Amino acid sequence: MWQSSRAYCIASLAALCLGLMAISPATSDMADSVDMMWGNTQVLYDSSGRQMVSLSLDCWTTSAFRSKSKYLFGRFDIDIKLVPKDSAGTVTTVYMVTEGPWQYHDEIDLEFLGNTTGEPYTLHTNIYARGKGDREMQYRLWFDPTADFNTYSIIWNPHMIFIWDADEWATQGGRIKTDWSHGPFTAFFRNYTANACVPYNRAWICGQDSGDSSWFNQELDEEGEQKLNDVNAKNKIYDYCTDPRRFPNGYPPECGSQ
Repeated sequence: MWQSSRAYCIASLAALCLGLMAISPATSDMADSVDMMWGNTQVLYDSSGRQMVSLSLDCWTTSAFRSKSKYLFGRFDIDIKLVPKDSAGTVTTVYMVTEGPWQYHDEIDLEFLGNTTGEPYTLHTNIYARGKGDREMQYRLWFDPTADFNTYSIIWNPHMIFIWDADEWATQGGRIKTDWSHGPFTAFFRNYTANACVPYNRAWICGQDSGDSSWFNQELDEEGEQKLNDVNAKNKIYDYCTDPRRFPNGYPPECGSQ
C-alpha cells in the first residue's frame, strides 16, 4: 500500500542538504505551504516582491523546512539558487521520502555537491526502494546553478528536500574540506509548487484538494530523449550500473544487461 510522504528542506554545516516535499497544487507564498523546522531559515522577498526562503549552514547548526501537507504522488517543482563561490563540503539536497517504518521507506534524492570557487557543481542522485539504496549517479552541471534560480522537478509516485555538511565525501571524494571562514553558506528557494494527489481521509485515494493528473503519463518526446542522451554522454561521471567493483556478482536487475 502506498504511504504518504512529506517534503523537507534542511541546512546543515558540513554539507548542505535540502529536503523537498509537496505543497498545494495552486501557486502560493511558500510560507503558506511549508513549516520552518530549525536553524537559520528565513522568509525573504526579491526586488519584484516574490517570496522566497533561505537556508543557511554554519559551523554550529543546520536549517530546514518541510511541507505542511502530505501527498501520495505527483509532480513537484522548486526554484533553487545554490551556494555561490567556495561551497566545498556542502550539499544542497532535494529529496522525497515516504513516512512509515524506515527499513521499508522509499526515497528519491537530488544532492547538489558544492565545490571550490570556479569548479562546477556535481549533481548526485540516489533512489531507495523499500529501504535499499545504492543507486547513485553523478553529473557535472553544465551551467552555473549559483548565478540565478533554476527550476528542478521530480515526478514521483512519492518525495522531499534539505541542506547539510558532508565534507568527508561531498567534494572530490572528501579531499577538499569545508572552509568555514566562507560561511554561513546560504541557498535560496522559491516557487515551490505541487500538482499532486492529496490523500483522502488517510486512504490511498485522491481527495478534492488534489491537482489534475496531466503529469501522470508525461514522457520525454524525441527532442527530450536526445537531450537526455547528450547529458548522459557529456556530463555523467558516475553510474552505479557500470561499477563492477560494487557489484562483482552482477548488477541490480533495473540496470539491465551492461
